[in-house]
Amino acid sequence: MEKMWAGRTDGALSREADDFNSSIHFDSRMYKQDITGSMSHATMLAACKILTDAERDTILDGLQGILDDIDSGKLPIDPDAEDIHMFVEAELTRRIGDTGKKLHTARSRNDQVALDIRLYLRDEITEIRALLRELIDAVCEQAKANQDAIMPGYTHLQRAQPITFAQQLLAYAMMLRRDDGRLADTAARMNYSPLGSCALAGTTYPTDRYMVAKMLGFDGITENSLDGVSDRDFCVELLSAISLIMTHLSRFSEEIILWSSWEFRFVELDDAYTTGSSIMPQKKNSDMAELVRGKTGRVFGDLMAMLTVLKGLPLAYNKDMQEDKETVFDAVDTVKKCLRVFAPMVRTMKAKKENMYAAAQKGFLNATDLADYLVREGMPFRTAYKIVGQLVAQCISENKTLETLTLEEYRLHSDLFHEDLFEEISLETCVKKRISAGSTGPESVAAQIRSVEKFLGK
Repeated sequence: MEKMWAGRTDGALSREADDFNSSIHFDSRMYKQDITGSMSHATMLAACKILTDAERDTILDGLQGILDDIDSGKLPIDPDAEDIHMFVEAELTRRIGDTGKKLHTARSRNDQVALDIRLYLRDEITEIRALLRELIDAVCEQAKANQDAIMPGYTHLQRAQPITFAQQLLAYAMMLRRDDGRLADTAARMNYSPLGSCALAGTTYPTDRYMVAKMLGFDGITENSLDGVSDRDFCVELLSAISLIMTHLSRFSEEIILWSSWEFRFVELDDAYTTGSSIMPQKKNSDMAELVRGKTGRVFGDLMAMLTVLKGLPLAYNKDMQEDKETVFDAVDTVKKCLRVFAPMVRTMKAKKENMYAAAQKGFLNATDLADYLVREGMPFRTAYKIVGQLVAQCISENKTLETLTLEEYRLHSDLFHEDLFEEISLETCVKKRISAGSTGPESVAAQIRSVEKFLGK
């Protein structure tokens, strides 16, 4: 296939160089955006009297035919084409003749590809946000079903204080809700049309960039033509947002992996989201969660690759920027795959409340509440802290719990202890008395659920 840029040179590359230069194997996924952008461009050229109405109609009919034929599979994308832009233009010219060659008036591949990737990623962000909301909904439903499930809350992976499973789950709902906000912000900053920037300096033709931007659903145009063709901030922003999504999914995965182990047995994953062992028949492995955890590093690598590509580039366009697509496409594909499996995995997960409660009974999770009891009786907190620490040490040495010590043993440490202390340090009371906003108390958890449901539009 003759190169569209042949002229200054004969356009003949070695096979190795041609393959190395080509991007068709990954940018072909943008064919709809490329054709849609070209149709808007042709419409604008006719409105500005750069094309005749007849030429516009011929081009639009030709482009629609190409789009329909690719969609139906009738027209395979030529793997020998240099990129999707050249493939579409060459096919258009083959179908309608020299009129097809007029489509590229007042634009360059530089602003064309900048347009295509914005259009493509805008669509992808919409899809990722929908998948995120599916996961947030699954988390919220699990939280609603487990408001009474008491479990250990951890710091340093050591049992710390009693909380509810609902509270633990809702922490991830809050993270994912922020992820949705970051995607929305990225889409908003991305939503400006670079088409009409041309190669770097704009054009001598009397074009209407605002018309094209409006037709394609943009909020406006990029205001500097150099920036229009060389900006990939939106790719970095999207990769950063996706990296944070994957961070949250990875943390959630780690907990699911722990919770579903025999050492915890807090949850059981549905068989549809686990695998077995080829040699150990008793195994039920949380492989989906492990894969999500593993794929997180892959997305981090995509972000670092993009930053590295951009860090030393002078203005305006450089061929290095062809490397933008594979990294961002890979990250987008990866996060979508992870979200598609994660939401139903969470939705079908079964909480083992009795195991959670049994774990919460161990580890002196009510020690802080015991200290607070003494404070309410008039003792300074630091003094109360020390006494409770001594009581915990006594329990450990005697293989007891704070609940099984007698009142007499308590009063050896302070006469501020009374019979009501046992009710005060029960797990149910410890949870119920957490009344601050955002806490694990029943009213706060219910308020958090309502907040998430409001976000979801329920």
